Amino acid sequence: MSAPSENESWVVERGGDVVEKMDGAGVGSLSTWERLLYCIWVADYMMRNAGDFANAAVMYPDFQSDAKLFARELSLPVICETFSLSQQQLQQEYFERFEVAHSSVF
Repeated sequence: MSAPSENESWVVERGGDVVEKMDGAGVGSLSTWERLLYCIWVADYMMRNAGDFANAAVMYPDFQSDAKLFARELSLPVICETFSLSQQQLQQEYFERFEVAHSSVF
């Protein structure tokens, strides 16, 4: 298993902060940026731990459509385009797109 990239570590750390905030104050306390980050954190968690989005129905069924919506609201076209893919295509291209999106946006 390879060492986590700086980008992966950033998503894990910042996503963890968002999860803690959400657990303490509820989803309504999150900004649009934090809600997008949570969607990305969920996608990343599923792909790195299970290799697919099979558990999305349990963890966050709308993570993909919500990520697209939040990215559009925040004028982040690379993220919007990524989460506009079919779920199968997103799974296949996730790791490559994650690095490109992170590098161009975050």
